[in-house]
Amino acid sequence: MVKQERAARTRESLVRAAAEVFTEEGFVTASIAAISKRAGVSAGGLHFHFGNKAALAEAVLVRASEAVRVITVSRLSGGNALQVLVDSTHDLMALLAHDPVVSAGFGLCATASARADHDGGDGFDLRRQWRRWVEAMFRAADQEGRLADGVSPDDAAAAVVAAIVGFEVLGAAEQGWFAQSSLTRYWTLMLPRIAARGSLGELVADGSRAGGSPLPVGAAD
Repeated sequence: MVKQERAARTRESLVRAAAEVFTEEGFVTASIAAISKRAGVSAGGLHFHFGNKAALAEAVLVRASEAVRVITVSRLSGGNALQVLVDSTHDLMALLAHDPVVSAGFGLCATASARADHDGGDGFDLRRQWRRWVEAMFRAADQEGRLADGVSPDDAAAAVVAAIVGFEVLGAAEQGWFAQSSLTRYWTLMLPRIAARGSLGELVADGSRAGGSPLPVGAAD
């Protein structure tokens, strides 16, 4: 049991180290030597757990996918789909800012060589995973009658996905894009344009878990 726990800790250290090195150096130029040194594990120890750099990249993607799934499966039946979406975007920005594995996972999705080296399944394409969930939330919001007249769930989803990917890419170079205030300003601008007037007063642009105030109904005028 002690051996298993030690092996699990070593694997996690290697995955985190790989994520950090991939983010700093890029997948192509990242070396096994740099990853093993960062993790404090010998090259032989690394190869015992992961056959090559591609296997490490796949492990990073799996962990990142699991983290994203955690923040996108918590919607309770009967909840406000738009607020769940807002809250989850804030959760995602926090992960991108503070979790190197999630940050590296999104970076790997944008790297052709990394995609070619792992199995390429949908579960490992974080951007596609995120997009499909956003689309599902907008369909739910439409069914709940929470979208403004004339707003297409597909069009709204496309606009939000594009914006959030923009935050992700820009934040990789400038952390301020991951700040809660940056995303709050985006939602303060966006929500009055997509939310039905009757539900606008229920929505909190800085996330309901932050204890913020609902948007004023007149914001749509």
